[in-house]
Amino acid sequence: MREARSCWPVLVNKAEDALKAAQNELTQALDHVKQLEASHLRLCKLYDEYRLQEQTRDGTVMGMQASMNHRQFMTQLLGLQQRVVLDLGKAQTTLAQMRKKRLQAEMELHKMQSLVEQDNKAVAQDVQRHEQRQMDELGVRQFILGMQN
Repeated sequence: MREARSCWPVLVNKAEDALKAAQNELTQALDHVKQLEASHLRLCKLYDEYRLQEQTRDGTVMGMQASMNHRQFMTQLLGLQQRVVLDLGKAQTTLAQMRKKRLQAEMELHKMQSLVEQDNKAVAQDVQRHEQRQMDELGVRQFILGMQN
């Protein structure tokens, strides 16, 4: 009589661990994207505030050095915005990869769980066939004993 294979539960546990790891990586990637989006928003607001400051000067003339510093700061803000946009693109690509990895881990887990179920069904069928054979043999013996008496 056949017994359930002991490898399937181990493989299910391994697949569950891989799924948890993929979920953790996905969560970290999502957090990173949110942080970059928040940074981009802050930089945009800061740039808008400084641009508005420059536009609302009531005829007051800034000194040459102050004007250059102001423009240089705004240029640096634009550079930071572009860098954050690039980082955000990379982070979103990583996020998409992590989602794909999690999906693959989920599929692998379902596959392992299905194999466990199939093995358990096969064992149950084997047990049922074995019990049926024993019942048939017992019936034949009783019939033979009944005929001899």
